[in-house]
Amino acid sequence: MKIGILTGGGDCPGLNPAIRAVVKKSVKSGYEVIGIRDGWKGLIELNYKNLSSETASGILHLGGTILGTSRTNPFATADGPQKVIENIHRIGLDALVAIGGDDTLGVAYKLYGKGVNTIGIPKTIDNDLSATDFTFGFDSAVNIVMNALDNLHSTAESHHRVLVVEVMGRHAGWIATYGGLAGGADYILVPEKPFTIDEVCSSIKRRHSVGKTFSIIVVAEGAVLAEAEKIITKDIRKDAFGHAMLGGIGKFLCEEIEKKTGYECRDVVLGHLQRGGSPTAFDRILATRYGIAAVELIQKKDFGKMVALRGNQIVAVSLEEGIKRSKTIDMDIYEIASTFFG
Repeated sequence: MKIGILTGGGDCPGLNPAIRAVVKKSVKSGYEVIGIRDGWKGLIELNYKNLSSETASGILHLGGTILGTSRTNPFATADGPQKVIENIHRIGLDALVAIGGDDTLGVAYKLYGKGVNTIGIPKTIDNDLSATDFTFGFDSAVNIVMNALDNLHSTAESHHRVLVVEVMGRHAGWIATYGGLAGGADYILVPEKPFTIDEVCSSIKRRHSVGKTFSIIVVAEGAVLAEAEKIITKDIRKDAFGHAMLGGIGKFLCEEIEKKTGYECRDVVLGHLQRGGSPTAFDRILATRYGIAAVELIQKKDFGKMVALRGNQIVAVSLEEGIKRSKTIDMDIYEIASTFFG
């Protein structure tokens, strides 16, 4: 049995623990493991390397991915899928483990429909895959946001400023809500709940009226301004999957707050800091469990599946179910967070 493994889309803490688990479990089962470099791009360009127990040693604590990644979409070109399938046969892969979010797993699902034996492992800091309770990468990103807010509190209070902290989250406000709640944010703006500038400014003014001369606002990059009925972004470019490159709402919001309140405001964009660093214990363990479960599905020849967390159990769901819709924030959690808004 020869198993291929790749990591696609944005990097995040937990990818290396997942790779490690797939390799260790496969080697103990007598399987050969091939690492595909740079996601689907590696299967188009026939760029790969052999993986062994030695290769997978010492990577549990490392962020990023030893295989590299890209946002390459084989289905963006007419001959892309055929190149991928031909190279899978050329390498001699009996199964392919794809680690990624909805775009990467969407490609895996389409290839499964073309006869490729694919298994998916869900990864995204956004935690927006519907078929699983949590994806690895999310907990690590939330901890980074929380630590940033802890640090920003002292400078915001010292200068009596409003700080607007822009975090990731295209369609779902999981990072903003969990990170903001854990870090003591004074207001949280998410894609699921369109907002107005006036309501944000009113909250800040209420805090000032009771002696709180600083405020920290957390805003997801995909938050929707109700007045404009659209996402505010500084960039019109799109990636290979047709997604707009977001960013800029923090700066926009800060300028509006200064104009409407007269309070000094600074914007902080956490950006790719949220993807970096060592994975948390939760993400290391979850990624490891996913990797082991993926190989067990291959052993059973149960292809076209994605491993998922339901409660505390790792289960198998169809790739189709895994990618069919985005999982938006649980509004009960958001309501808890709103208790602490000004």
